[in-house]
Amino acid sequence: VMVWLRRCTHYLFIVVVAVNSTLLTINAGDYIFYTDWAWTSYVIFSISQTLMLVVGATYYLTFTGVPGTATYYCLIMTVYTWVAKGAWFALGYPYDFIETPVWLPSGMLLDLVYWATKKNKHSLILFGGVLVGMSLPLFNMVNLITVADPLETAFKYPRPTLPPYMTAIEPQVGKFYNSPVALGAGAGAVLSVTMAALGCKLNTWTYRWMAA
Repeated sequence: VMVWLRRCTHYLFIVVVAVNSTLLTINAGDYIFYTDWAWTSYVIFSISQTLMLVVGATYYLTFTGVPGTATYYCLIMTVYTWVAKGAWFALGYPYDFIETPVWLPSGMLLDLVYWATKKNKHSLILFGGVLVGMSLPLFNMVNLITVADPLETAFKYPRPTLPPYMTAIEPQVGKFYNSPVALGAGAGAVLSVTMAALGCKLNTWTYRWMAA
């Protein structure tokens, strides 16, 4: 019974993190099109997705101990997101209006670090966290280049419930800083190490809680 309860606790946490990551993705692909804070939104949501990915993937990876699990976790997030995109499509939005999932390459890097360091948790936290934090904003930008023109989409598909201060206007690109990818990658690389450590620690805490 205790083994069953412990596994259910792990799987529940994995589902919760994956669902929240999906919600962050939808927000990143929605509001970034409506505001002159476009690049600010890009940086913030890139970092938030990075942190959600690394804590859940690290937790799942250390739980199973099998390299490849982080990529599988990212696949779960991807499937959830595509289901959500289908719901938006049913409401009349173009299918590429919401940001396409870009987590898989970062998950592969996390798995590669875990495998290459022979399942060393400290190396996973340090090297894996840095690689995920630096890679996801880059993949995120490549993804945004491939979607429909954001400004055109914003005017063509207006949100009837959008507050006045979120009205689509010309984005002020480069107004505050010139490299959103570098800023997102730099901040993500630092913060992801902490979140990777949290993912490993959550694994330990869960076992202790279930054993109590």
